[in-house]
Amino acid sequence: MDIRKCRRMKNPQRVKKSVYGLIEEGQSQSPVHTPSQLARKGTREDVEKEIVFLNSQLDRHCIKVSKVAESLMTYTEQYQEYDPFVVSPEPSNPWTSDDLSFWDLEASKDPSQQRVRKWGFSLDEALKDPAGRDQFLKFLESEFSSENLQFWLAVQDLKRQPLENVAERAQEIWAEFLAEGASSSINLDSHSYERTSANLKDPGRYSYEDAQDHIYKLMKSDSYARYLRSNSYQNLLTARKKPETEQQQGRRTSLEKFTRSVGKSLTGKRLTGLMQLS
Repeated sequence: MDIRKCRRMKNPQRVKKSVYGLIEEGQSQSPVHTPSQLARKGTREDVEKEIVFLNSQLDRHCIKVSKVAESLMTYTEQYQEYDPFVVSPEPSNPWTSDDLSFWDLEASKDPSQQRVRKWGFSLDEALKDPAGRDQFLKFLESEFSSENLQFWLAVQDLKRQPLENVAERAQEIWAEFLAEGASSSINLDSHSYERTSANLKDPGRYSYEDAQDHIYKLMKSDSYARYLRSNSYQNLLTARKKPETEQQQGRRTSLEKFTRSVGKSLTGKRLTGLMQLS
């Protein structure tokens, strides 16, 4: 049998070329459609990956762009007065102005109204400021519920400890707050307690991460909300500036006199120079 004929019999869909470069009748130019391959069955790993992906999609929050823009605008307006590039700070910088109230405020250790208002933005703002943290701790001590904040601060201190002291400090925190008969016992859910107990088998700086998150959420939803409504915070928020003492008034008056005398002397020198030139 001819070799070419044999090839045509094996592959009848192949286009046959003629001598004149034209396709012979009976041949089609359309592509060959082969039956689609059967879909591969998913393995157990594929199903597990799909389950993990779907669970992650359930935790996602679908927020409209308008809501995101509104949230950003609210945040910007809230922190606008704390941006020195937008609003001049109060009190003003004593190195660039004649106002000395900044030094007086630092010496008195009394927080300004602007600083106190920032504590009401969130619990993070109150805990970042040393004065805000101290005021919040005093409020909790007055209600005999300061152990949560003390535990949170102890865990923060643990994260800054040298590596050689971490294991010992972690055991001290457990004995003080979580062990049976602890002096400052705190309430943890069973999941956080079991995770923390397992982490202490090999203690590290972040062994109390789950417990700290749980306590933070408790303070944010309960203690912090009561603190913002308390008289101690409201009194700080509505406190007026104290009247200046005689010493402060004397310093301010002497500074004003010095400024005026310097201005007069400079003006006199300029007038004298102009008269000499004329």
